[in-house]
Amino acid sequence: MATGDLRSLATVAAAVIACMGYARFAARRLRPVLSRLAAFLPVLAVLPFLPLAFRALHPRGISGFFLAWAAEFKLLLLACGQRPLDPSLPLPSFTAIATFPVTLRDPKSSASRPGLGLVESASMAALLAAIVSLYRYEERMNGYVLLTLYSVHVYLALELVLAAAAAASRALMGLELEPQFDRPYLSSSLRDFWGRRWNLSVPALLRQCVFRPVRARLGAAAGVLAAFVVSGLMHEAMFSYLTLLRPTGEAAAFFTLHGACAVAEGWWAAHEGWPRPPRAMATPLTLAFVGVTAFWLFFPPLTRPGADKQAIAECEAMVAFLRDTAAWAVDSAWSVLSSWS
Repeated sequence: MATGDLRSLATVAAAVIACMGYARFAARRLRPVLSRLAAFLPVLAVLPFLPLAFRALHPRGISGFFLAWAAEFKLLLLACGQRPLDPSLPLPSFTAIATFPVTLRDPKSSASRPGLGLVESASMAALLAAIVSLYRYEERMNGYVLLTLYSVHVYLALELVLAAAAAASRALMGLELEPQFDRPYLSSSLRDFWGRRWNLSVPALLRQCVFRPVRARLGAAAGVLAAFVVSGLMHEAMFSYLTLLRPTGEAAAFFTLHGACAVAEGWWAAHEGWPRPPRAMATPLTLAFVGVTAFWLFFPPLTRPGADKQAIAECEAMVAFLRDTAAWAVDSAWSVLSSWS
């Protein structure tokens, strides 16, 4: 991260703490819904602009996800008197839950899968570094092979970033958090992939903010489709943070297509006795559908303006920095041991 972005990080962090302190203060003194919502409007208006303070693509995209999506949705829920935010929480916990895309663990639930362990995290980081090192040969790669590497890159990067956010929340505030991924490569359907395995803090927010209100009025199928449409619109905003260009509509089309297919899956599953593929067939079919439609609609808005090239350059710089730091640490340790001997 450049020196300018480090200064921006300090500025953005201070602005976020101030915004969350104000929101917590307002929520403690105002009742839901309209009075709280009116009080939150300045914060809701400021948060989406804060990620633009960063020059580098990664901090801009990550902070866009944290602030313009997770924090905005959680504040809207708080304005309506719904969790996960609670104004009685201490300010550090309130800020962490508001801004990090994490889900508090239900103390009554024993079925939760544990989060990433140290060995698993290290293995994922090593695999991500290996993928980044392969990008130097991208000009020789088949386009579909490169997009497959991008897909794995996105999964590993999201898993590690969200696990780091969860670990920070757990270490600093003792919050017990749900893992954000549950082996999406084992998904047996689109509903399984998006609803129970991929980036689980997002479905949790969409379930509260979109699915339940729409289902109450128009039924479950409309609720599922509406959640996917809203997800598509929010991904358009996230892509705009990455590319600094106007939305193209392709990400919205991607999620709308997946929403329609998820509705069709639910309709088919509701008919007892209708044939269903065995899991050994359903999993590769699901992953193939996600991959093919991602190649068609999800990645082009990022690859067309060269956002992927910028992301690769930033990742290569980070890997080089970590490699040089590790070499320096080993040399320093060896020098100290040699002086003792």
